[in-house]
Amino acid sequence: MKLKTLGCSGGISRDLRTTSFLLDDDILIDAGTGVGDLTLEELRGIDHIFLTHSHLDHIASIPFLVDTVGFLRDIPVTIHALPETLDALQQHVFNWIIWPDFRQIPDRDDPVMIYSPIKVGETVELQGRKITPLPANHIVPAVGYHLDSGQGSLVFSGDTTTCDALWEAVNRIDNLRYLIIETAFSNLDLDLAVLSKHLCPSLLVTELAKLQRPAEMFITHLKPAEIRVTMKQILGCAAAYNPKMLQNNLVFEF
Repeated sequence: MKLKTLGCSGGISRDLRTTSFLLDDDILIDAGTGVGDLTLEELRGIDHIFLTHSHLDHIASIPFLVDTVGFLRDIPVTIHALPETLDALQQHVFNWIIWPDFRQIPDRDDPVMIYSPIKVGETVELQGRKITPLPANHIVPAVGYHLDSGQGSLVFSGDTTTCDALWEAVNRIDNLRYLIIETAFSNLDLDLAVLSKHLCPSLLVTELAKLQRPAEMFITHLKPAEIRVTMKQILGCAAAYNPKMLQNNLVFEF
């Protein structure tokens, strides 16, 4: 399996894109603004989108992707997400007010987009690739993902704050190689991190103490105005884990 980082920022500015990953050539993990850097042919090749949760920075590109390439494809794009996330998409995005309901276009029997509910712990297998939703603790219903090729695994936390159930699941992964974990705020914004159910460096190091397996670690979802201070704080308290800042276009093979 090959995972390319299309976007990994907690906001936008030049060269910064919100959360989105391309798995091989046909699967998106989240669909933030980074999806817009794909070519038309690359967009046309997307068969599946796995969402962590319903927040705009993780779903922003779905309406444009489906509108752009839906009619160029022979099969619908499948959106995999928690039922609550799918309900939010239907009520607040694909509602004929913000955007057309592409589950009914061109008609209900032959739509360009369909939904597929997921459950925490239940693996979706696509051509030998195993994608398992992991527990997360966020302000809205959310998951992380365990991506398993059989030879190696990558874990993406999604947006989360402290979550013992996540680490219980991660510690059962024998072939873990990579961990991508959010740290959305600096310690200066601890109260905001707690309120919005994100991590900051002091919360991150507490969570990492629960990790019982070695993994190459990458930090995602940094706020653009706080990148330097947040990474400095992370390196100050969690240097033993050798965390690196995730970058656009970084590719993981496992």
